Amino acid sequence: MKVIPRDQHCISRQNISDNALKVMARLRGSDYQAYLVGGAVRDLLLGGHPKDFDVATDATPEQVHELFRNSRIIGRRFRIVHVRFGREIIEVTTFRGHHDSDDDEGRNRSSHSRQSSSGLLLRDNVFGTLEEDAVRRDLTVNALYYDSKTFEVFDHVQGLEDLELRHIRIIGDPVQRFTEDPVRMLRVLRFAAKLDFSIDEGTARAIPECASLLGEIPAARLFDEFLKLFLAGNAEATLLLLQQHRLLQYLFPDSARLLGKDDTAQALVVAAMRSTDLRIREDKPVTPAFLLAALLWPVACATAARLRDRGEPPMQAMNSAAQQTIAEASRYLSIPRRFSQPMREIWEFQLRLERRGGRKAVELVQHKRFRAAYDFLLLREEAGETTEGLGAWWTEFQTLPENQQLQQVAQDKPARSRRRRPRRKRPSNAA
Repeated sequence: MKVIPRDQHCISRQNISDNALKVMARLRGSDYQAYLVGGAVRDLLLGGHPKDFDVATDATPEQVHELFRNSRIIGRRFRIVHVRFGREIIEVTTFRGHHDSDDDEGRNRSSHSRQSSSGLLLRDNVFGTLEEDAVRRDLTVNALYYDSKTFEVFDHVQGLEDLELRHIRIIGDPVQRFTEDPVRMLRVLRFAAKLDFSIDEGTARAIPECASLLGEIPAARLFDEFLKLFLAGNAEATLLLLQQHRLLQYLFPDSARLLGKDDTAQALVVAAMRSTDLRIREDKPVTPAFLLAALLWPVACATAARLRDRGEPPMQAMNSAAQQTIAEASRYLSIPRRFSQPMREIWEFQLRLERRGGRKAVELVQHKRFRAAYDFLLLREEAGETTEGLGAWWTEFQTLPENQQLQQVAQDKPARSRRRRPRRKRPSNAA
């Protein structure tokens, strides 16, 4: 273990959440160990300002819960404690231990863990020491501990060295760690993209060997990982790493296949990622529905084209294609309806935006989904799709007052001759 004293690192208590400091102080006051750990320590050492602060302790979840009335124990696979201070949550985890060792009372710890036949970790509530906890964590750069009492940083796994080298490295044997939890492969890529770090050669070499294990991960958990991967402000870099290491196919198999052979589809998805990253940097709202719409648009378009070739009308074909595309994608990622429904509307709006004549064009601009659909249209044009100037038309149309919009659509609407219906003869009342 390496101990870095206060005068040899840049962490200041002023940059640490007051609530995190309170949690650590109360734990220490009850004779428990307590350290700031993980991403907060990493980011502080890199000169950043973390938003989330996690605490590691030798207190069990039940003991932590007893100390904090404003807390609750969550999780089954990994039990942790959330201590809530208004809108801020301090996550408190108990030191993890090795499965094949005994606890302080001589009992084998393996009874508190469970693995599948392939080695996948199904439950891991084995508690241990600080040293054991460090080597049980995923990445070296996330296994640094800060003591807010002594101001020291503890490094058990050469995390500081990897920080200086700008290096992402899995702790321990990569194949074994990925087998225990295949999602660690996604975490490697996520942090490499977030920090703009390179990936250790041994860690990278194990990914293709273990990639297929992602198929064992529940679709609901993979959707949670999708949110972490693409809504952290580094979506474009993350996408390219997923493609480089061939992991995108375990999240979006049909999209991964089409992006690999269609430059326009690839350009659209990259543009959507870049746009999302920009909005996050500008502190604008983003929605997973928009990214999902971009990632699955090539699949929906190909399916709709096949249905049109069979004779289905365009809108009906798109409706059916959307339903099929989402159903198939949900086998891998469990997409909630609150995101799948807006995604379908964005797709269907692409056909509605082609109709520029009549009062419906004015009504479209006022629709709650118009802005997202319009932005999506611009991304399609940016990617090289042919839309016959739709983007420029709708861009100008939005700036017009409603009376001028009506004049505009009247000009664009083709003239239709009105034909009178023949009068129906009234039935005779004669008996």
